[in-house]
Amino acid sequence: MKHMVMTGLLVAICTASMVWAEDTPSNMASGAQEHMVTARAALAAKDWRTAIAELNAVVKFEPRNADAHNLLGYSHRKQTQPDLAKAFEHYKRALQIDPRHKGAHEYIGEAYLMDKRLAEAEKHLAELARICGNQTCEEYADLARAITAYKAKAPG
Repeated sequence: MKHMVMTGLLVAICTASMVWAEDTPSNMASGAQEHMVTARAALAAKDWRTAIAELNAVVKFEPRNADAHNLLGYSHRKQTQPDLAKAFEHYKRALQIDPRHKGAHEYIGEAYLMDKRLAEAEKHLAELARICGNQTCEEYADLARAITAYKAKAPG
């Protein structure tokens, strides 16, 4: 049984690192890298509390890590009781650090939809079109789908 648990944890860590691998800078400090790996495993398991704790540790090592701020925003937004104020704080910080961060534009757009601020979400969709140079990059397509679904649910 212990072997199965360890194997499952290893699979989760490997899967998590593949899911968000393109976000992780290869020049991260070793302490930050360890916390990021654990955070990604927690994200894959939808363990938002652990993800937030680990990502906060990454930010302590590297306060200007846009990926960590973006994933902190994501974790705060995805909790059972979303903390949109914290989510916006971290998405905005990620975009201050890296104005072309596609993931942060997508996720902040989705947060704006949760906050019923369609016009703000559409601004980030337009920014993604500009950054991607097309309307087919994954982040653009995901936010466009979310906006379409939001409009379909909107009254009148």
